[in-house]
Amino acid sequence: MPTLTVIVPATDGPVSLAECRAAIAAASQPAEEVLVIESPAGASPAEARNLGALRARSELLVFVDSDVLVHEDAFARVRAAFAADPELVAVFGSYDEASGDGGVVTAFRNLLLLEVHRQCAGAATTFWAGLGAVRGDAFRAAGGFDAERYRRASIEDIDLGARLSGSGGRIELDPRILGTHLKRWSLGSMIRTDLLDRGLPWMLLALRGRRLPAAMNLRWRHRLSALAAVLVTIGAAARRPRVLAAGVAGLLALNHRFYALLARRYGARTAIAGVGLHVVHHVTSAVAAVAAVVIHLGGRSR
Repeated sequence: MPTLTVIVPATDGPVSLAECRAAIAAASQPAEEVLVIESPAGASPAEARNLGALRARSELLVFVDSDVLVHEDAFARVRAAFAADPELVAVFGSYDEASGDGGVVTAFRNLLLLEVHRQCAGAATTFWAGLGAVRGDAFRAAGGFDAERYRRASIEDIDLGARLSGSGGRIELDPRILGTHLKRWSLGSMIRTDLLDRGLPWMLLALRGRRLPAAMNLRWRHRLSALAAVLVTIGAAARRPRVLAAGVAGLLALNHRFYALLARRYGARTAIAGVGLHVVHHVTSAVAAVAAVVIHLGGRSR
């Protein structure tokens, strides 16, 4: 079985670090090496992970965010995936259903990632560093995370995945590799992340030539869901009930499994609020996409 080095970026003094380390230590088939990168203080997650990769002595690099509690079998599943497929370059998992404990926005945000990962299970063209593993030699050949471009938590993992898959590497999304996410979200932090840390840099990455037309929540199902959210916004703003109803019907049809998950875990009120938060999420991402096009075209003209 391949050897593992777990790398945890913790340069911002995370309060959840002790819980994260305890979960790593309690895992079955524990890692041969655990590196918690706490300095230099204030370094970006990309830089911290790169520093850990430089020190690692194992065949596989397993990245775990400091606010994620890995399940007991997570590392066993990672080992099994690479042992079964010598051509596999990277594998990543997802949050579990317990990641929504902490308010309506937290439930929506964390369980949305779980649902997207479930829908996109299998071959992938991206990567996720919340709980993901990559072969050390492939990581170094790709140049690691781009710490110059991404100087705070952003899409440095998506960028890495695009480079790995672009060079012919095979990446797998296995939603059975699970961790509990402890992060608490507010409406403001969700909008800020969707606009500045995810949506805008993701679209700029695509516009620069790193093709991501069907990666994760850029698949057609999610694009149609975004269109439905825009219709809801237009219908509400213009007081056009038919347009509003069409948008809501589209959201319900395309995302009924996700809303059912919210209802099952946290009740009908949270599910109803989730529809509204979904509209905010999609519209914010649409604004980010438009802004990215403007920035990209402005840069090309200059």
